[in-house]
Amino acid sequence: MSDEAIARILTEGEMEVHGRIAGSSNATLLVTCTLEGDEIMAVYKPLTGERPLWDFPGGLFRREVAAYALSESLGWGLVPETFVRPDGPFGQGSVQRFVPEDGTSHYFTLRDDPQWHPTLMRLCAFDVVANNADRKSGHVLLAENRLWAIDNGLCFNEDNKLRTVIWDFGGCPLHPDDLATLERFARDEVPAPLCGLLTPAEVAALGDRVSWLLHLQALPELVDDGGWPPYPWPLV
Repeated sequence: MSDEAIARILTEGEMEVHGRIAGSSNATLLVTCTLEGDEIMAVYKPLTGERPLWDFPGGLFRREVAAYALSESLGWGLVPETFVRPDGPFGQGSVQRFVPEDGTSHYFTLRDDPQWHPTLMRLCAFDVVANNADRKSGHVLLAENRLWAIDNGLCFNEDNKLRTVIWDFGGCPLHPDDLATLERFARDEVPAPLCGLLTPAEVAALGDRVSWLLHLQALPELVDDGGWPPYPWPLV
């Protein structure tokens, strides 16, 4: 199925809700989107199901979409297709293509396999740029013979909020291809989809984080100064 067809089904298809996905703190619903005989399983996160947070404004679903937009603008393909759905059964929210993961793999089971190291290092860089405040091990999925990063709602805060389990590659040089991508991103204007989903201050902070990574030329190392915790909880 083409990217255009997937986008159209997710954004225009009739949505049938099957139930809530267990273990999620906000309303996270498994749905099927059907359009002209084609259907896609998806994850729907409505605004009405979000719990208020003291450090993130409401509308976390927009950050889910922004994470996909960032991944695509970088050409990294880390986040499943994710779009704003203004007319879902419970109102506006995000809809993300459901990836059929194996149910047993997550970051802690994948990090010791060298074949995944390049992607995990790229994901680490992505989370630094996105300022991911909640990269749990279970948010890294093995599906379709590749790795995916899901549950990206707590990203793009203008304040430093990085909280992740992916610290094993701290100090490792960034791959030349990833450096070139970040250099291009820093030179170009911020893509319009990101500007439409984030505040100007958040867009500026995103650019600062890209510049910081380019200055380091490497992935950041774990520093626990007793302030903002560097790990999410629970870890998985």
